[in-house]
Amino acid sequence: MPEVVGLRFRRMEPVSYFDAAGLELETDDQVVAEGAHGPALGRVVIAPKQVLVSELTEPLKPILRKATPEDLSQAEEWREKEKGALAQCGELVAKHELSMKLLAAEYNLDGSHLTFYFSAEKRVDFRALLRELGATFKCRVELRQVGARDATKSIGGLGKCGRPLCCVTYLSKFEPISVRMARDQGLPLNPEKLSGVCGRLLCCLRYEHEQYLAVKQKLPAVGQSVATQYGTAKIIGTNPIKETVIVQLESEATLELPLSQIEKQQ
Repeated sequence: MPEVVGLRFRRMEPVSYFDAAGLELETDDQVVAEGAHGPALGRVVIAPKQVLVSELTEPLKPILRKATPEDLSQAEEWREKEKGALAQCGELVAKHELSMKLLAAEYNLDGSHLTFYFSAEKRVDFRALLRELGATFKCRVELRQVGARDATKSIGGLGKCGRPLCCVTYLSKFEPISVRMARDQGLPLNPEKLSGVCGRLLCCLRYEHEQYLAVKQKLPAVGQSVATQYGTAKIIGTNPIKETVIVQLESEATLELPLSQIEKQQ
């Protein structure tokens, strides 16, 4: 059974899994691993743990080594060059009059591959730009268009809750989110309140959705008659989080009662 570690190479990328290759690793250790475009410096975000070989969806690449001082110094040199590369790319984008917003530039550890991340409202024909970028930087260049969520993740910021964005702090991948989730949670369908900094539906709409669905199956429907210790009543509201119902008695008085204190009537 291999020991598996989760690495993150850059903020915009999801967690990737590697074979620890017998190395003693802890969270936040920096290592060198074979990325999609050659050797890359990664940070351990999930400490080594044993998993069954049958649970692995694909063969794992081994981590090459713990990052040495030379690796860290080389990575820092490339990070400094990325700033200039981004500025040069911006000038070429303007030259070609392309409607794209550059977000970041990224070299791999040996400088043989350079990736530019950008966002755009529509599909962009950047073939001419790509040829000129290759001639300018003398290495393999990739232009990668990312969505609104990834673009916001690369910049960072604060959410409506006042805390750093979830996508920046811990989310490793984006799950599908729908308006139905807001409806299931009884939230007002107001686009301004349901949208995050990225302009898309809030990621946190998904966090408690399954819990809401599970509790709502136990709650009586609004308008249903129930028996209480105070007499027959009608359900006029529910609170899935508290697992309570709001009832109206025959006297027209309203009460909030836990599920354990009501009995559904046929």
